[in-house]
Amino acid sequence: MRRDNQSSVSEFLLLGLPIQPEQKGMYYALFLGMYLTTVLGNLLIILLIRLDSRLHTPMYFFLSHLALTDISFSSVTAPKMLMNMLTHTQSISYAGCIPQEYFFLIWRDLDNFLLTSMAYDRYMAICHPLHYTRIMSQNLCFLLVIVSWVLSSAIALLHTLLLARLSFLRGNTLHHFFCDLSALLKLSSSDTTINQLVILTVGVVVITLPLLCILVSYGHIGASVLRRPSIKGICKALSTCGSHLSVVSLYYGAIIELHFVPSSNSTNDKNVIVSVLYTSVTPMLNPFIYSLRNRDMKGVSLIKIRDQHDLINQSTFSFAVL
Repeated sequence: MRRDNQSSVSEFLLLGLPIQPEQKGMYYALFLGMYLTTVLGNLLIILLIRLDSRLHTPMYFFLSHLALTDISFSSVTAPKMLMNMLTHTQSISYAGCIPQEYFFLIWRDLDNFLLTSMAYDRYMAICHPLHYTRIMSQNLCFLLVIVSWVLSSAIALLHTLLLARLSFLRGNTLHHFFCDLSALLKLSSSDTTINQLVILTVGVVVITLPLLCILVSYGHIGASVLRRPSIKGICKALSTCGSHLSVVSLYYGAIIELHFVPSSNSTNDKNVIVSVLYTSVTPMLNPFIYSLRNRDMKGVSLIKIRDQHDLINQSTFSFAVL
């Protein structure tokens, strides 16, 4: 069963979601529908942004990258979970577990950095509108995305390398539906002090600092709106920031509940459910939030639908004439 000198297991057993066996069919259909909605909804956002030149702005540039990140983030865990539910197996190989954790960390951290970049973009648009075009240039947008990628990849690689050096002699059963880093550290028989220290240190960079930047940005936005209170100004601020603020609330609300709210060892089920919320539910809701609350996205969607309808009518008319 030895993979190498560092690990005594060749696979892990994933206990999965806390559901009854007779309910697996219903939950399989539910999560399959959620995953397909996530992929198709976010792909639609990317397509609309790419096709319409009116959406070639910094906000939608970051939104397209966020949509791609959400697809990838959900795809790291959902397909394996669905496969296990369908085949009634619970195993994942050691060689599959480590890469899953690596890519999970990349997309999670990238989500944090992109949401922060979008908050800064909204801050510049509302608090410094006269300098917005000059500051939020294409070069700065590309730089923010590249830095986000580099930081996310480096942090994920650091966690993965530290994880790969651990031994697992206590067992191979994970109380989760994917290879969660915290669950793996609890299972390890090695000294995880360095791992825990890195998690706390890096958590400041990946979670706490971005969240503080977002809060500061919206604090300045709120102060700017309240200095000159008007119904028109408040409505414009809500229209500009409402979608992003809703996504931030959902995403960070789940992360805070998972990582910062004290829990006992008997709350594994709660951790699994909260993980489902921010790995599957939030990426699925993002397209609906941005399309339903964003006037530009709704306008582009309606135009595309109308153009497609006109094209079908023209084709039908030409066929009838022939």
